[in-house]
Amino acid sequence: MDATEALALEIGTRRACEALVVPRASLYRRRAGSKMKAAECGGKSPSPRALQPEEKQTVLDILHSERFVDKAPHEVYATLLNEGKYHCSIRTMYRILEDQKEVKERRNQLRHPVYEKPELLATGPNQVWSWDITKLLGPSKWTYFYLYVIIDISSRYVAGWMVATHESAQLAKRFIQETCSKQGIVPGQLTIHADRGSSMKSKPVAFLLANLEITKTHSRPYTSDDNPYSESQFKTLKYRPDFPERFGAIQDARSFCQDFFPWYNQEHRHTGISLLTPEMVHFGNAPEVLQARERVLIRAYQDHPERFVNKVPTPKPLPTAAWINPPKLVTTDGELQ
Repeated sequence: MDATEALALEIGTRRACEALVVPRASLYRRRAGSKMKAAECGGKSPSPRALQPEEKQTVLDILHSERFVDKAPHEVYATLLNEGKYHCSIRTMYRILEDQKEVKERRNQLRHPVYEKPELLATGPNQVWSWDITKLLGPSKWTYFYLYVIIDISSRYVAGWMVATHESAQLAKRFIQETCSKQGIVPGQLTIHADRGSSMKSKPVAFLLANLEITKTHSRPYTSDDNPYSESQFKTLKYRPDFPERFGAIQDARSFCQDFFPWYNQEHRHTGISLLTPEMVHFGNAPEVLQARERVLIRAYQDHPERFVNKVPTPKPLPTAAWINPPKLVTTDGELQ
């Protein structure tokens, strides 16, 4: 350490440079060069103001002592000052504790658990169902009717629906049980996915699914993408031109759904299933329909091949799988796709 640096430690950099007639810029450059050399040598040079190892150990022993083990550093600092003792600043006490990984939040705080992302695959009907409940506006403000819907994620077929005046676990249990019976679900066949609503997580529903040997999964909190099929179906419902702003009575809501769901299952051409209807896919009629479409396209090609750029048109094939959160693929070089 040269004379300028030594004097700067006592009276400050500016005064030391003025007293020794040394440009401060030169001193700063020397310091920067010293730091770079220290970094190249594999570490940062310790500050001359830093406590010596034995001094740090003394402070640590004081903080670990029975007297101060449950006190914050600022309390320890103030208590020692009142007794005429000074070892280091409050911030230095924290640094010493940080080096020992002993600084943490002491209060009991809510810690959100890490929820696993659901990854569900269906390769055919009645393998994975998604169900949810949406509100339908009633005749006046703050009045609602509750629409329960179960949809098959492979065929997009609405397997069951119900309109009720309220949401309850017992209604949900009955609704799921009747839908499973109507679809002929056997033990071990089905997975039912839902969000984390009170009815979905209720004990009556959980016990029913366990008795039927049905696997249940849940979306992560506040993650609508984990339940995309139900969300999409509700959007189709509420974006219908004849969907009313409010329903005058529960009979009106049920009457609307009695028209909507047959249309959805039997007439709605769904883009996710090759413009087929959910009923065609759910009951295994899709191959026959696609073959008929192919024959029509072949005839159209034969009549006017110039319109198809020398390629025989084919109908879009039916997807072989339906996913909720498909896993990311890892390439041979370790990158995610």
